[in-house]
Amino acid sequence: MSSADNIFDQVRNTLIDALGVDDSEVTPDASLTRDLGAESIDFLDIVFRLEKAFDIKIPRGDLFPENVLTDPDFVADGKVSDKGIDELRKRLPHADVDKFAENPNVQDIGDLFTVEMITRYIAQKIET
Repeated sequence: MSSADNIFDQVRNTLIDALGVDDSEVTPDASLTRDLGAESIDFLDIVFRLEKAFDIKIPRGDLFPENVLTDPDFVADGKVSDKGIDELRKRLPHADVDKFAENPNVQDIGDLFTVEMITRYIAQKIET
């Protein structure tokens, strides 16, 4: 089993424990909010559990950026602005921001946070 498979398996197990979901629901493209039912409070628990599982430190706002949706430079009329998309690309290099940018509705921003995104983030943290 490759290192990437091991990371995915540990991320999957962490999400199963944190969210109380069935293992068959935790697929690489599953959205934490839409598919797995995560709420904002769950993100703190997920970060804590990932830090413990992988023996790493995840700086506040690093995995799940804060303040983007509350900054008027980044959001207007229920959409993330081009400047906001650029900011998301900087803060979330491990997420598929290009797909979100096609229809950047604020209410859909949770779709950026997928199991695969977390797996890529953890792989990058472990490598550095």
